Amino acid sequence: MKKRIFYYDTDCGGVVYYANYLKYLEEARTEYFETKGFNIKKLAEKGTMFVVARQEIDYKFPACYGDVLEAKSWVEDISNVKIVFAGEVTNQEGKTICSAKTILVCVSKELKPQPMPQQLRKALQGDLGKTGA
Repeated sequence: MKKRIFYYDTDCGGVVYYANYLKYLEEARTEYFETKGFNIKKLAEKGTMFVVARQEIDYKFPACYGDVLEAKSWVEDISNVKIVFAGEVTNQEGKTICSAKTILVCVSKELKPQPMPQQLRKALQGDLGKTGA
């Protein structure tokens, strides 16, 4: 997922505000689900939702106003109720801006952990170990 950095993405120094990378990685995960044929909103309407249980992020290099970034997300591990996503944001020169790991837990509408649909799990398991999806 490509993202141009606008003024509102930055702090007063023109550097991307650190918390915005979490939004970019969230957008990349949503796009990842879409490429697998799953719409997050439709899954939620059917009672399958995901919550972030853990977030790790390492900032390596600043991004600035006007940069074009690419956010990538891929499945690192999966179980009945948990998906571990790895992610990376790079700039137009290919330099790593940040890398991250996000643990999502599948929950019901009542926010109770539940097994994810078998069809979804199978689709995501097919990509284990493939980076940059």
